[in-house]
Amino acid sequence: MPDGPPARASTRTPPRRADAARGADAPRRADAPRRADARRNIAAILDAALDCLVRDPQASIADIAAAAGVGRITLYGHFPSRPELIDATFAYALDQADQVLAAVDLSGEPRQALARLIASSWQIVDRYRGALAAAQRELPPGRIRAHHGQPMNRVEALLTRGQQAGAFRTDLPLDWLVALFYTVMHGAAAEITAGRLPAADAPRMITATLLAAYTPPGTLSPT
Repeated sequence: MPDGPPARASTRTPPRRADAARGADAPRRADAPRRADARRNIAAILDAALDCLVRDPQASIADIAAAAGVGRITLYGHFPSRPELIDATFAYALDQADQVLAAVDLSGEPRQALARLIASSWQIVDRYRGALAAAQRELPPGRIRAHHGQPMNRVEALLTRGQQAGAFRTDLPLDWLVALFYTVMHGAAAEITAGRLPAADAPRMITATLLAAYTPPGTLSPT
């Protein structure tokens, strides 16, 4: 029999296994800078795309890539087609818009709150008219409407409060009243683009149209 106590198993990782573990971690460490670069490239591309499309809804991929400071291959690596780039850019614009609308005071008298929401919403629509025109060329109408989910939820909540207070009509479906807000805003943008509506007149006309449309039947429309 061997002398002495039995040998204890070593708790240290064998050298080869430790080397293998370090080797497995190496690709993850190497990927971190690449992921950071990718995020920076995507942010630069979306910023550039939004700026370019606001100025020219037909801005080319080459123009957008140049404005972003990346090559076309890099751009296509993140957004394989123009519709995908337009879709991501439009979503990016709506995210920015929602941050602005979240700061609008919607408390108090519902019609006055609606007027404030209309004014802020129109400033955003007018600012991003070019991006909207690009989206309308490249994306299905349902996709564009889906991007407006959060802003339209805000409209719906205000209309609901106004209905409960007796300020807004209740004889028409709420979904229809929300759709009217969306349609009038985008209709005004289209009329300006077509040269049939002066941009300076749009806020007043949109506000008058929507307040009249939401006023309960038999009630004088506010001026």
